[in-house]
Amino acid sequence: MKQPLLRIHVIIPNLNLSDDEENVLPLFVSSIWRGGSGFDSLSSSIRVSLLDFILKMRRSSASKKTGQSNSTPNAADLFRSASSKASSKESERIDSLFYSYANGSTGLIDPEGIEALCADMEVDHTDVRVLMLAWKMKAEEQGYFTLDEWRRGLKALRADTVSKLKKALPDLEKEVRRPSNFADFYSYAFQYCLTEEKQKSIDIESICELLTLVLVSTFPAQVNSFVEYLKTQNDYKVVNMDQWMGFFRFCNEISFPTLNDYDPELAWPLILDNFVEWHSLKRNHRNAPESDRCLVARALGARYKLYIIITADANIIYHT
Repeated sequence: MKQPLLRIHVIIPNLNLSDDEENVLPLFVSSIWRGGSGFDSLSSSIRVSLLDFILKMRRSSASKKTGQSNSTPNAADLFRSASSKASSKESERIDSLFYSYANGSTGLIDPEGIEALCADMEVDHTDVRVLMLAWKMKAEEQGYFTLDEWRRGLKALRADTVSKLKKALPDLEKEVRRPSNFADFYSYAFQYCLTEEKQKSIDIESICELLTLVLVSTFPAQVNSFVEYLKTQNDYKVVNMDQWMGFFRFCNEISFPTLNDYDPELAWPLILDNFVEWHSLKRNHRNAPESDRCLVARALGARYKLYIIITADANIIYHT
């Protein structure tokens, strides 16, 4: 608590704070200060609030000493009142911002409202940080924010304007990408895309897009290879949560591209066993002498029902 007091003395010299004021004033400052690089960035309006708060405390103290009205609030009461007012004003601004994007008929921020918000933040609506914002709000329905979800997210981010929300996105991304949070975000991304009641799986095309959005920056080689496999194979039309989370575990635990430590006897989803087989055949084909490459290519073609074209220079072209 001493560091904030030193900062306050620099901003407003010659305060001569009493012990009571030194105990309560830092709490008041923390209740009205939001963001910024430190107490050096306090605006003139906050400095006025500080002075006004100190004067009220001193009037309260003077009233007690002269025996005037016992109803005069003490320092703690003043702090609680100031903190409550600051919080109330912030909540009002958050609500007002919500209604500026909400659909007047449904009372929700719908896809059109989210696109408008993204435009104002100068962020593409397909940016992964928009999904991270939904995660922070704990939004339940894809493409929609309720007022409660909006309040939850923006209060946590301490953002009551579009400008503050935009500035909060880099820190939000850092928060999500921490190992302690990322698994939860990855799981949430799948659940958020379940748009139908009782839906438990997502089609391959959407899964490929979602993997590229949320995971390719962390595991580019694994994701690109898996996406290629999913688009090539014909055994699976959808991916469920177990398979989705299994691939995340695969990326974290298995050496790639060698796959030396992959054990098919362990409890991996079958889709990953098939992916490993596909990847190994393809890798062997690339590393094989030219005389053997056609044999590997035919094995791939037979296993995954591909048409193959062998060019004059022994390159292999696959077609589904």
